[in-house]
Amino acid sequence: MANLNHALSRYDYLLKQCLDNRALNDPKPLPQVFGYLLGENPVTGNLSKKHIVDTFDELVESMREDEIENGPADAGMTFFGQFVDHDITLDARSAIGTRTDPRTIRNIRTPNLDLDCVYGDGPDASPHLYSGDHEGFMLLGRKDSHHGWDDNPYDLARNCKGRALIGDPRNDENIIVSQVQGAFIALHNILMSHVMEKDDTGSDIHHCAAMGVRSEVWDKAMPPSLMSFEQVRRFIRLHYQYVVLHDFLPSFVDPKVIKSVLEHDPFHNKGPIMPAEFSVAAYRFGHATVQPKYCLRKGEDPIHLFQMHKGFGPRGSQHDIEFAQFFDVAGSRAQKALPVGTKMADTLFQLPDNVVKGKLDWDGFEISETRAKKLALRNLLRDRTSIHLPSGQQMARTMHGITELAPPKILKDNHIDKTPLWFYCLQEAEERGNGRLTGVGGSIVASVIIRLLKLDPESVLNVPGFEPWHGFGDKCTLANMMAFVESHRDSVTNKEDLYCG
Repeated sequence: MANLNHALSRYDYLLKQCLDNRALNDPKPLPQVFGYLLGENPVTGNLSKKHIVDTFDELVESMREDEIENGPADAGMTFFGQFVDHDITLDARSAIGTRTDPRTIRNIRTPNLDLDCVYGDGPDASPHLYSGDHEGFMLLGRKDSHHGWDDNPYDLARNCKGRALIGDPRNDENIIVSQVQGAFIALHNILMSHVMEKDDTGSDIHHCAAMGVRSEVWDKAMPPSLMSFEQVRRFIRLHYQYVVLHDFLPSFVDPKVIKSVLEHDPFHNKGPIMPAEFSVAAYRFGHATVQPKYCLRKGEDPIHLFQMHKGFGPRGSQHDIEFAQFFDVAGSRAQKALPVGTKMADTLFQLPDNVVKGKLDWDGFEISETRAKKLALRNLLRDRTSIHLPSGQQMARTMHGITELAPPKILKDNHIDKTPLWFYCLQEAEERGNGRLTGVGGSIVASVIIRLLKLDPESVLNVPGFEPWHGFGDKCTLANMMAFVESHRDSVTNKEDLYCG
């Protein structure tokens, strides 16, 4: 770390030099706290806590659905959305029933689409994620029997207790997100192999990573031993950001809204970097897109959602997925997510004990465990009892060209005239968005993601002339990236040395 500024990684130092002595997010790093777009909207009026909870529970029960229909997005996009969320947010103080000002909550993740959930802080500061024998390579899965685990080379790297060695432990909480995480680790090692071999692909990576960066910057800021690593990391970050913008967002957000937000931020850059309206409400749309069962591999019987939720421990090979079952690769007819809307799979109305256990308390009012296990009710209660988000109607009134929706009949009949924001976003998608977020919900989600990219001077939005690498196929999609990983992950240089165990 010689000659580097204190507290700057080599990558940050490179960008500092690249940007004419400006820090990564000029004039200072993006603030790692949450905040409001509009401000606090506390519970008011004379309705009792029991009346409010009973009404919300009735509304939630109207969402329960046994008959499942397919939406426009691939099933895997729901889990990739979770992966993206883990890249940009982590609220370690989330609670229901206790008033919490989001402006006091630290966002433990860097609010950039920078894959810190994969790379941690890089080889210098997060050495436990990297090979000690091969510079710049990341640890792969495990070939291990002396801990009593079956060998599974496609699992994540793990310590002796079975905990995953990854940048964000939450990415091991279910077997699909775990494998998305593993795919990005494998992609890094695949591309590192090409760079080390100095073949045509390695040359492509070098030229892509150099886009927007003066050649002398790499030479001055980067020791030769880390040069290849940083080039691969930047190459993958740019393509990841491209996929988030051009593949993930259109899967769940009305493309007309995305186009409008790209041209004009509806919040005029006055909002917080990470609004509570995004993290607590609009971005939780993914809960409504979860299927009750998934088929992991072609021809096999589907397994229950919560059989897939047994994370934070070694994954057996019987739970390895075929990516084509979750992402549509060349017409593979992947499973689909549910449409964004006010219907949710019955599965999510009885969360298992390892996810939720025990009653809730709202300032002295007890909420039964049966109700606490309903995911939709938890979303409404987190809003109204803890974060006090503006309602959907309040948000709509502040946004140009958006006509507000009336509260659903269940709320009106129970004298509640403002719709909690999470439900409002789903209602818009169902009534106006053809299964995609639109209006308020679409604008919030698109604005936050696009603003993160605009504020990062090294993002794909700020690299003039960026074109995705042809190696991912005719179109750079998440499906094609996952297919590339699946086709090449067994051809990594020195692969046997990268396994744990």
